[in-house]
Amino acid sequence: MKPISYLIQRIIELRAHGTQITLLAVCPNSDAVLEATVEVAAANHTPMLFAATLNQVDRDGGYTGWTPQAFVGRMRELAVKHECTSPLYPCLDHGGPWLKDGHTRAGLSLEETMAEVKDTLTACLEAGYALLHVDPTVDRTLPQGQPPDIDVVVERTIKLIAHAESERERLGLPPVSYEVGTEEVHGGLVDLDNFDRFLAGLKAGLESRGLAHTWPCFIVGKVGTDLHTTTFDPESARRLHDRVAPHGSLIKGHYTDWVENPADYPATGMGGANVGPEFTATELAALHDLCAREVRLGERRPGVPRSGFKKALEAAVVESDRWRKWLTPEEAGREFDELAPARQEWLVATGARYVWTEPRVLVARRRLYDDVGPEIADPNGFVVDRIAQNIQKYVDAFNLKGSLPLLVE
Repeated sequence: MKPISYLIQRIIELRAHGTQITLLAVCPNSDAVLEATVEVAAANHTPMLFAATLNQVDRDGGYTGWTPQAFVGRMRELAVKHECTSPLYPCLDHGGPWLKDGHTRAGLSLEETMAEVKDTLTACLEAGYALLHVDPTVDRTLPQGQPPDIDVVVERTIKLIAHAESERERLGLPPVSYEVGTEEVHGGLVDLDNFDRFLAGLKAGLESRGLAHTWPCFIVGKVGTDLHTTTFDPESARRLHDRVAPHGSLIKGHYTDWVENPADYPATGMGGANVGPEFTATELAALHDLCAREVRLGERRPGVPRSGFKKALEAAVVESDRWRKWLTPEEAGREFDELAPARQEWLVATGARYVWTEPRVLVARRRLYDDVGPEIADPNGFVVDRIAQNIQKYVDAFNLKGSLPLLVE
């Protein structure tokens, strides 16, 4: 399997001859999303990236229940199931201090959270990850809202890459690809001067440590989208592309969910794009459709028990307390039932991915599947197909259909 850095070089070469391609990175926030992505990769003969955060997949199982080893194992099982011969690339997303919610809740020091991240980098390498996103742009020791100095970000980035390389060599593993930077304001990289300073410092630092060969294939950039905006900014993307392409890298966009103009990504030279929460919303919408069918079946068959899936899911989200991380400043301090109904619905949809594997949610989901069984032979397949249809939208917009021969020749 060609490394991701090789695919990026091919995308740069192809663009010079008029062919525009952007790689898709799906956040594997549930088993259904993972299966749908493998299915789409197989059907379209395209490589696919999986961007797993520390919250999703980690040595403690994350909220998916997968360790890095279990995640890669499940990905390979699904590849066999769907006869997928396209390359599938497991990747670490946002690997850095305090980027795992548990590290912040536990009040870990810099040394403690860095040690945890380093151990996870090793676990990812052992599991066969193809790309590591090194992102030390959060510093909980600083006053809220104050980003770390760019030189500090560079220094910590190099330290984590050096650790990963040392472990890779110790384990006798082939080279991996790297991604650096962040689109978040707290990283301080949204300013072009800071962006240039980061690139220059990183290049000099890697070269001085004998790590020039680890130069990242992806640089994350602010391209107009975030949690609450869905318009991709082509001009910003072009400016950033022109800064990194001479170094052999391409820009990767995060928060691509629900983007209004996905076809502009390949047109402006974007190398990759992450999509995650959108597919959770699609999964939830499909499950809600099954709930509606369950109600209709119950009306025709009085006495049939109902799964209570919606109530079980909302209760799990609320009790997890993870919905609080998405509250606006105006909502801070309020309890869930004090929020407007529309906000409650949004928070449940956003937080659903955190609790898919909660026992009560799993039980309710199985009951739901059993209840609609007389009408839908494969309820899980129904959900997976709905997600696959959404993923296909990005495959088409990013010119990925049938792209494998172009990218590996």
